[in-house]
Amino acid sequence: MRNTGKNITIVLNNLTVSYQDEGPENAPVIIFIHGFPFNKSMWNYQTEALKSSYRVIAYDVRGHGNSGIGNEDFAIELFVLDLIGLMDALKIDKAVLCGLSMGGYIALNAIANHSARFDALVLSDTNCIADSAETKEKRLKAIENIREFGVEEYAGESVISLFAPASGTTKPEEIAAAKEMIRNTSEQSLYNTLLALAARKETCTMLPDITVPVLIMVGEEDVITPPAAARLMQDKIKDCHLHIILQAGHLSNMENPYDFNDQLRKFVASVYENQFRHE
Repeated sequence: MRNTGKNITIVLNNLTVSYQDEGPENAPVIIFIHGFPFNKSMWNYQTEALKSSYRVIAYDVRGHGNSGIGNEDFAIELFVLDLIGLMDALKIDKAVLCGLSMGGYIALNAIANHSARFDALVLSDTNCIADSAETKEKRLKAIENIREFGVEEYAGESVISLFAPASGTTKPEEIAAAKEMIRNTSEQSLYNTLLALAARKETCTMLPDITVPVLIMVGEEDVITPPAAARLMQDKIKDCHLHIILQAGHLSNMENPYDFNDQLRKFVASVYENQFRHE
C-alpha cells in the first residue's frame, strides 16, 4: 500500500531513506534528486507546482537530510543503486528523472546504466565532466576547512557562489534555507560526499547514447556549472532542449522557480503526450 506525505521513511538494504510522495495514484512519476549538500526540501517549489498532475517523489540522498549514512564508501554508483532500490520498493517501473548539480551526476549515471527505467531526463545546473585536478584540490581543501573551522563557516562561504549576486538582496529566504540545509548535513556526510564527487567518472562520452527526451536548464549566472557546460552537453545529446534560467545562479530551481517550473511542466507534458500518440 502506498504511503503519501512529506517525510516518509523506508529501510532499503539496511539504509534508512527519507522521501516524500505526493500526487495522484496512477499519474506519471517525476523523481527529484537534490544537489550537494542539500536535501529534498530544495524541491518544495517544484513539488507544490506539479503534484496536482503528477506523482512527485523527492528523496534525501544517503547522508543528507533525514536519510541514513550507511556503512559503505560514498560513490555516485552507490547513490544510483539507492535510487533504483527506492524505485523498486515503491513499485515505480518508469519515471522522469530530474537532478540538479550532484543530482544531475546521479541522474546521468542512472540513465547510462538503467535506461529502461526512465521516460525522460531533466538536467539542471550540472555537467558531464569529471573533476579537474584543481577542483579535486578544492574539495580536499573544503574538507580541511570544515574540520578546522566548522560547518557554519562552510555554509556561509558556500552560498556566495551558489546564488546569483542579486539574490543576496532579493532572495533572503532562499539563501537562509540553503544555509540551513548545509548546517543540517553532518560533517562526516560532507567529507564522504566531497570525496565521492572528486572521484566520480566523466559521463560526456555516454551522452550520444541517451535515447530519451532531455531538458537541460541552467542559471544564467551559474558560476559553478555555467551555461557553457550545459551547451557542451546539449551538443552531444540527440533529443535535447536547453533553457537558460534568467536571474539565477547555481540553484536555479529556488532562485527563479516560476521559469523553472514552467519549462519543467511543458517538457514533462510533451513527453507523455508524445508517448500517448505512439502507443
